[in-house]
Amino acid sequence: MTSNARCWTLPAAAPLIAMLWLTACAMAGSDFTPPCPPVVDYTASDQARAAHEIMALPESAVVVGMLGDYAVLRDQARACR
Repeated sequence: MTSNARCWTLPAAAPLIAMLWLTACAMAGSDFTPPCPPVVDYTASDQARAAHEIMALPESAVVVGMLGDYAVLRDQARACR
């Protein structure tokens, strides 16, 4: 007697086809971009005061490295606009 168990198993591509079919019904597009964070504008006098305060810090201060990271984040936020 031959077994018919193979007839009842789904082909390997069936889950992939089902997944593609279900994602075709998605309502939102995949080109969604999150909103850009606001960039605070500082006056020239504020920037000069901050520069003097930073120059007074030792180079080994952790805050100096953090401000460098903050500058990168500001540049990325500007590019996002």
